[in-house]
Amino acid sequence: MNPIEITKVIDKVRYSTKGAECIASNAYWDGHNFERSGRNTFLYKTPKDRYFAVHQTCWQGERDTLEPLTLDEAIEMWENLPEQDVEFEEAFPGVEVKEA
Repeated sequence: MNPIEITKVIDKVRYSTKGAECIASNAYWDGHNFERSGRNTFLYKTPKDRYFAVHQTCWQGERDTLEPLTLDEAIEMWENLPEQDVEFEEAFPGVEVKEA
């Protein structure tokens, strides 16, 4: 499933996939399709370092949604999505990573 273009104003902030960078998703080819049970999640970063997720669905009766995220929510989502399109430091500039 390719990410859709979507724009929403939430709490007086305009979020748009147009101009934002997809930094992680669960849309990977499994040999048959890109969809995970008919749904995919795409994590975006805006040029102003705001984060949001787009949840897409193929199911009738469900709607695609856009969800603004805090920095901590975005980091947790990035860590848990299987396809990370950019490195952590690029996705979250200024966030310190500790060595184990």
